[in-house]
Amino acid sequence: MSNQFNRRLALLDDDEHRALLGQGLRGIERETLRVDQGGQLARTPHPAAMGSALTHPHITTDYAESLLEFITPAEHDISLALHRLDAIHRYAYAKLGDEMLWSVSMPGELPPEEEIEIANYGTSNIGMLKHVYRRGLALRYGKAMQCIAGIHYNYSLPEKMWQLFAQDEGIVEERRHALRDFQSESYIAMIRNFRRYSWLLMYLFGATPALTTSFLRGREHNLETLSDDTLYLPYATSLRMSDLGYQNDAQSGLSPHENSLESYVTSLMDAVNRPYGPYQEIGTHKDGEWVQLSTNVLQIENEYYSTIRPKRVIRTGERPVQALCNRGVQYIEVRCLDVDPFEPVGIALETGRFLDAFLLFCALEESPLISAHDSQLHARNFARTVKEGRKPGLTLTRDGIEVPLKDWALELIERIRPVARLLDEGHNEEGVHESALGRQKAKVEDPSLTPSARVLEEIRALGSAAAFGLQQSKLHAAALRESPLMPAEEALFDDTAAASRAEQEAIERLDTGSFDQFVAAYNSSTLCGNN
Repeated sequence: MSNQFNRRLALLDDDEHRALLGQGLRGIERETLRVDQGGQLARTPHPAAMGSALTHPHITTDYAESLLEFITPAEHDISLALHRLDAIHRYAYAKLGDEMLWSVSMPGELPPEEEIEIANYGTSNIGMLKHVYRRGLALRYGKAMQCIAGIHYNYSLPEKMWQLFAQDEGIVEERRHALRDFQSESYIAMIRNFRRYSWLLMYLFGATPALTTSFLRGREHNLETLSDDTLYLPYATSLRMSDLGYQNDAQSGLSPHENSLESYVTSLMDAVNRPYGPYQEIGTHKDGEWVQLSTNVLQIENEYYSTIRPKRVIRTGERPVQALCNRGVQYIEVRCLDVDPFEPVGIALETGRFLDAFLLFCALEESPLISAHDSQLHARNFARTVKEGRKPGLTLTRDGIEVPLKDWALELIERIRPVARLLDEGHNEEGVHESALGRQKAKVEDPSLTPSARVLEEIRALGSAAAFGLQQSKLHAAALRESPLMPAEEALFDDTAAASRAEQEAIERLDTGSFDQFVAAYNSSTLCGNN
């Protein structure tokens, strides 16, 4: 353990400061495809009864019209966030008719590209901006890749905790924004530790060891054949997070520097403004229609696909990077989690408990700067784990030395244990975080307990990845439909849906200027300015 870790842990273990552990926030975003009873992609529009995908705070769409995204409010305890997520699922099923939610991150059998409908957000300029951005994603990555679903875990520590750490390190508000900058750089340091250790999450929670042949659209691969419609790797944990998942050539050389917030913002701004030859050849228009927002490496900064992002809630008309460089980092978003196909809402409570301990560990532990060479090694460890994580004797690179994944994982779990115990001291339920830690340790000691091993066992028995996805989807649909929301709860959701539809109508009614002017203003907006 580093001196910083021990010092910060001791600060939080003090009676005066322990309450800070319960003041952080976490929220969940769950993506899921709408499918029919046969597991085929739904061809219907986003259900109007759910509200407006443009303005609803909790139910929207991601890329495809059939790819739902459920967003919980930020809560002080993961159990509350999961309760919210469960309610959103039950409400959705009240409006889905005979459709279901797909329970696996990787899609089942997909129709031809031209039959996958891009999400629609109405006729307003902002709605069209979101739609055209997705047209650009289709051009750049293909539509199949945009049908992948995942779990995003939003996590923040209270500002008073960062202030406590800053005071301990002798940092005072002598200059403007000193504490804000300390908080931002501390989150960036936390992200660096996440890069070092996120391979552990892929081993513990990866749940996509196989995929359907239709997903690859004829791309080259090194997968093995399990059946006519299923490809797999025997020791894979998450093919979704491998080079077969969300990736393209333009982003292959893009690696935003995470040694400071300034370097991170600068590298993303460069990608948003740097032309890319193949995209220039396509242009922004075809037959008089917008096909992408720009011909640069990234259309917008959120196009950069990363396993974790620093975030700040944006204001109306503000770009994400503007919010970061003007007001600093507010929370982080973990983006590498597969949907858990054994859980009706896609993520288990014990997963959230472990993530809370893991992320707090990343925040407390010392985090040296990462060189380009270090970054390559971290990426290699991650790549090995997603494709071969359960392989007996698999090694990862640590400090230039090959070490068994199992040994390193067990060591990491023991390093996290004091954090789990500290979290439990301030929690109503005794031992929940350390219990979650124990369950993860069991997975390290016995790989057959991992989600990826369990999924692959089920797929082998059924003979098909699509059949497994359909089985789990029907199972969860039945469970969620059997216990609908209470009438008062459903009425509250109905009110939110009606308000979102009214808000979209108001936006469309009050819109001024042409879409071309709107895009020009958006693309030319100053990304950073003075707050």
